[in-house]
Amino acid sequence: MSTSLQPSKTLHVILWIVQLLLASSMIWASSVKLFQPVNQVAAMWPWAGEVSETFLKFTGVVDLLGASGLILPSLLRIQPKLTPIAAIGVVILMICASAFHISRGEGANIAPNVIFAIMATFIAWGRFRKAPIYPK
Repeated sequence: MSTSLQPSKTLHVILWIVQLLLASSMIWASSVKLFQPVNQVAAMWPWAGEVSETFLKFTGVVDLLGASGLILPSLLRIQPKLTPIAAIGVVILMICASAFHISRGEGANIAPNVIFAIMATFIAWGRFRKAPIYPK
């Protein structure tokens, strides 16, 4: 009998579900920031109309990179160890986004950032535990 802790298939499935939910949310946010006119984005997120278009597009690219890092390394089986590192990057991104909103007096708007940070923390924890990307 092995004494090493092996993550269950249930944990593996839950991790994939959380990865897909978080990545799809980030891809949606990225597409809004990158492809919608600024005035339409500002109607949804007022801060978007008060920052430069370059900054708005930059945040869209960062969101897209974070989502890609959560999914592609594991999905393609190319350096899957990058997935938990990407998850830590998403946690840092969400902390920065929360600080940005708090600094603007928009503390009531950080709930999605907190939820996404918790999801990304769970992914990092689960994948650093060496949860197999494809369990046997």
